[in-house]
Amino acid sequence: MFIIYQAHVNGHLVTTMPCTRPSKHLLNFIFPPKFQTRPHTTLTSSLLSHCASPRHLRQIHARFVLHGLHQNLTLSSQLVDSYFNLGLLNLSLQVFNSISNPNTLLYNTVLKTLSKSGDYERTLKVYQNMVSQSMYPDEDSYPFVLKSCSCLLDVVIWKQIHGHVVKLGFDSFDDVGSASVELYSKFGGGSEDEQQVFEEMSGTNLKSSWNSLICEAFQSGKPKESFQLFNLMRMESLVLDAGILINLLRSSVDLNSLEAGRVVHGVVVVNDLCRDLSVNTALLSMYSKFGSLEDARMLFEKMPEKDCVVWNIMMSAYSRNSYPKESLELLICMGKSGVRADLFTAIAAASSIARLKSIEFGKQMHAHVLRNGLDYQVSVHNSLIDMYCECDCLTYAQKVFDLVKSKTVVTWSSIIKGYVRHDESLEALTLFCKMRLDGNKVDYVTVINVLPACVNIGALEQVKYLHGYSMKFGLKSLSAVNTAILISYAKCGCIEMARKLFDEEKVASKDIITWNSMISAYANHGDWSQCFKLYTQMKQMNLQPDQITFLGLLTACINSGLVEEGREIFKEMKEFYGLKPSQEHYASMVNLLGRAGHISEARELVKNMPTKPDARVLGSLLSACKMHSETKLAELTAEKLITLEPNNAGNYVLLSNMYAAAGKWDDVARMRTFLRDRELKKTPGLSWIVIGRHVHEFCVADKSHLKTIDIYTTLEILELEIKEARKKSLEKLK
Repeated sequence: MFIIYQAHVNGHLVTTMPCTRPSKHLLNFIFPPKFQTRPHTTLTSSLLSHCASPRHLRQIHARFVLHGLHQNLTLSSQLVDSYFNLGLLNLSLQVFNSISNPNTLLYNTVLKTLSKSGDYERTLKVYQNMVSQSMYPDEDSYPFVLKSCSCLLDVVIWKQIHGHVVKLGFDSFDDVGSASVELYSKFGGGSEDEQQVFEEMSGTNLKSSWNSLICEAFQSGKPKESFQLFNLMRMESLVLDAGILINLLRSSVDLNSLEAGRVVHGVVVVNDLCRDLSVNTALLSMYSKFGSLEDARMLFEKMPEKDCVVWNIMMSAYSRNSYPKESLELLICMGKSGVRADLFTAIAAASSIARLKSIEFGKQMHAHVLRNGLDYQVSVHNSLIDMYCECDCLTYAQKVFDLVKSKTVVTWSSIIKGYVRHDESLEALTLFCKMRLDGNKVDYVTVINVLPACVNIGALEQVKYLHGYSMKFGLKSLSAVNTAILISYAKCGCIEMARKLFDEEKVASKDIITWNSMISAYANHGDWSQCFKLYTQMKQMNLQPDQITFLGLLTACINSGLVEEGREIFKEMKEFYGLKPSQEHYASMVNLLGRAGHISEARELVKNMPTKPDARVLGSLLSACKMHSETKLAELTAEKLITLEPNNAGNYVLLSNMYAAAGKWDDVARMRTFLRDRELKKTPGLSWIVIGRHVHEFCVADKSHLKTIDIYTTLEILELEIKEARKKSLEKLK
């Protein structure tokens, strides 16, 4: 009769499953008001397992109490679990505390419940209370106890628990063994006791535990420990699986050891895992991160199976290592092989196209992205913005930017960087203001990108604002940000503030870039003595100067007219430090010698260059010729310069001015005609001044300003006052 009754209840529960709420009729059916016999435990258990409403669960609980089932350990255990599943942890614990003599089943349930809820302290207290009554958790509950111990980092309790685990033989269970291994990795392994614990666990021959331990070492930033564990594992003669080798390959990257990666590759071959796609992918990633493209390509070609991830890794490797053509060739091969591109393919391809500055390839890639629906991620839009900016197509970059609905800080930073790169500083600052108004938090990359825009228009107040912002949000602790702010102050004329930032930075934090920035700042301000002092300090600290250091020193020599010191610096760079001078170094030396009138020495320096001089070197020589009226050499230099830069109007204007100074008016007319026929115009000089919060832009012969009349009137008054002052000074001299 009872079986029929239970079957009827279970059938009702199944039919009411979609709503998962037991009806009042059903509650009365199981707990009839005049029912003198207690309901069977199986019936109530079925009801609890289907209950998904806190209100109904409380009703069922009340019926338990009414019918004297509140001390039933099996039902109480289910009640604890049910309350927890509905997010009512306090009621779960109240049920547990109401039991006079809890058994192992109830303890196990409470241990799991507390650990899952993150109350690790109470978990261990309940465990200790359980052990004091000579009861122990089962193999399913011990991992939760060990996890609590791990989160609290309590090594004393851990040792006690591990002793219980070994004593009861639960260390032979996979889950318990893995949890113990993870704990060992967290607590280190320095002491003999802990090492012994590990050796005992290693005897269980659990590959998952070894993998867990190696993975934990890698994730906690201990790659060396990963390989130490690997050696211990080999001593146990355990068979290696893919997971372990993948973690070892990641550790070799963290160690920055290509040799270690190659050793793991050898182990892969020995263990016949060369056909495993995940292992091959990890190997390819390792070789690409080390820039070992030959090894990566050889592995890539031999791989029996190539999915989209494999193609993307190889493409990105070529792109990162300045082989954009090879990267795009792989993209074509990928399409021919039938592998469908994803958003990461698009990002890698966009990076390669940006390096090639090929707008045609860029448009094709953009069309492919749209056609295949790969533009659902903002990261793809960001890559397209970067690509168009690098390809000198700000209009297209702006269009992509405008289409992005959920703009991230990277999106804003990319478009701002593009405008700064193309000398659109006002537009860059406008975008930066919009970014702030939209509520976006500025990161350190955006700060570094927008600072040059402030410098270009002399917006010192904006530099101060970004400096304050960086201090407020802790960005100034980054050396790159501090250096960028330092450079900005120096370029805006605040050399004292730049030096203050330099001195405030800790000596250990100062890298070569910081030193170079301060030297260059003093060089541009013509303070040779400070440049030389900083250079001497660098040498005393055994900090190796680089090419940028010497470029700053040569600039200081130029601005101060120190020819002999410049010669010594140039010589020291080549002979003492073994650095190869670049075109900029030669241009600086030619400029230095030319200004001082050493035209012959400058010409010989250019003549003896190991590489063909570029426009910078020839431009410096041409300027020196103009300064000292060396017309013949100027003509020869100008011919070479015009060959290199046929569309640079400045070269023709410079030569024309030289002809005018020499009275060669026919040649002047020829140059002017040449400029007019080719429709070449010299880019006019621009200047900015910030008054209050407004930036005022001025161009040569510009009369577009709203207060042009007032400006020119003031200039005329100043000119008259200068003439008057000069006249009076001459009279005093007489």
